[in-house]
Amino acid sequence: MSEWSSGGIYESYVGRWSRLVAPEFTGWLDRPAGQRWLDVGCGTGALTSTILRTADPASVLGVDPSEGFVQYARQAVDDPRAGFEVRSAAELPDGPYDVIVAGLVLNFIPDRVEALRRMREIGTTVAVYVWDYAGGMQLMRYFFDAMADLRPQDRDHDEGRRFPFCTAEGLEGLFREAGFEDVRTREIVVPTVFESFDDYWQPFLGGQGVAPAYLRSLDAADQEAMRDAVRERLPIGADGAIRLTARAWAAAG
Repeated sequence: MSEWSSGGIYESYVGRWSRLVAPEFTGWLDRPAGQRWLDVGCGTGALTSTILRTADPASVLGVDPSEGFVQYARQAVDDPRAGFEVRSAAELPDGPYDVIVAGLVLNFIPDRVEALRRMREIGTTVAVYVWDYAGGMQLMRYFFDAMADLRPQDRDHDEGRRFPFCTAEGLEGLFREAGFEDVRTREIVVPTVFESFDDYWQPFLGGQGVAPAYLRSLDAADQEAMRDAVRERLPIGADGAIRLTARAWAAAG
């Protein structure tokens, strides 16, 4: 698995699409104003900034194990109610918090159930969302489907295979295992429109994230073959644009 470190590269790959999911997610949670929020795995601050804009919180603390991400978030989010700290999900601060959220991070936490248990201890409401890697996250699905055809020996790199719990049922199961009784789930689908194939492909060259890290591990000829195989599969419009959708699954307890 690649190590996330550069906020700018992450933004171009999936951060910009996370920013479309975040307001749907916070609107669904529908929490009253003036609450204390904790954003676990805050990354570049996409979810934190949405909470500040849409949920009228008293405060939001964003934590992430990547110093590069935390630095990016501190520069990007200019609001006195927000703070950021370098912490992993295994070393969350003491609560209490009214709302604890984790956007696009649960699959990167080694002990997911234990992390959810800890969130349950220090938070009143706990909610997460993850990409539907196996089906609805189309920009990644086209890549991994091409990989499976071209290099079936590498199919274990496919995030759909690696993270089979990234479904409504899978998330509900993790929450219940962590001790939550009242669990609700929903899907969130957002458009992901690319102006051209280069706009789609360039973020895969950044080396951050599972698919880009895998691509970087290949030699130049195999990278070119992957590029051609993905391009052949994509629905490229007459204007050169590629209109896809990204589905996330959300759960709250």
